[in-house]
Amino acid sequence: MIDLRAIRIGIEVSGRMNYYSAADGMRIRASGTKYANATQNECTVTISNLRRETRDFLLTETSPFNKNRTPKRLVVEVGRVSTGLFKVYTGDIISAEPSSPPDVDIVLKSKTGNSANGKVVSKSAQATSKLSAIAAAVATDIGATLDFQAQDKLIANYTYTGGALGQVNRLAEAGGVRAFVDDMRLIVQDFDKAVKGRVKILNMNSGMVGIPKATEKGVEVTYLIDGESVLGGTLRLESKFNRSLNGDYKIDQLKFNVASHEDPFFYEATCSRL
Repeated sequence: MIDLRAIRIGIEVSGRMNYYSAADGMRIRASGTKYANATQNECTVTISNLRRETRDFLLTETSPFNKNRTPKRLVVEVGRVSTGLFKVYTGDIISAEPSSPPDVDIVLKSKTGNSANGKVVSKSAQATSKLSAIAAAVATDIGATLDFQAQDKLIANYTYTGGALGQVNRLAEAGGVRAFVDDMRLIVQDFDKAVKGRVKILNMNSGMVGIPKATEKGVEVTYLIDGESVLGGTLRLESKFNRSLNGDYKIDQLKFNVASHEDPFFYEATCSRL
């Protein structure tokens, strides 16, 4: 029996989440890239077969000229009918455009934490402050929860002035750590370590597509999308055709490409050797 794929798009307007699912007959395509650094994660979603009223509602509410300036959030969830959905991406909508006739599509573009970019902050810490305390303040400013996994240290004369989201890069520079935002979490980790928790074991039986490719720092590999892979987490490669690449890697970049009525349903991971 074929285990059908499931894709659902959530769009939050004025605190209320509206869901649009492929199970309701809509054609949905979503692609994007997530980065384990201060670069904003990005995503583009195309939804087809929406009713005119629904399309007009989305175009109006997500317009940059809308007087309602609260962030419009986009959530992408994928999975299988038998196992349910898991979250792939969360971010703020930066544009919404209709397609050209006769198609009745709407194209949404999003970036993680984009609403925090317009918030200007000025910070000046004490002569010495704990890295974890600075990270907690940054997480509060950008509306994220803190996942601090780095070795704590004292930072001297920490200062910052600019957009709130720019603090993520400043935090990484000041602490000599890796800092990034993923799914409304600010993750801070040591450069030579992966995010604690789930480990993705990748082989021909767990969804690997094609043959892994060696890179300057590690490996690039394509595989069927799943709920086990974590940005900044561990990928354990078990290849039969290129055994020299087998081992543990840290996921530095995670591209996703999914479609309800077409072939794509993949992750493309760029990893560095642990």
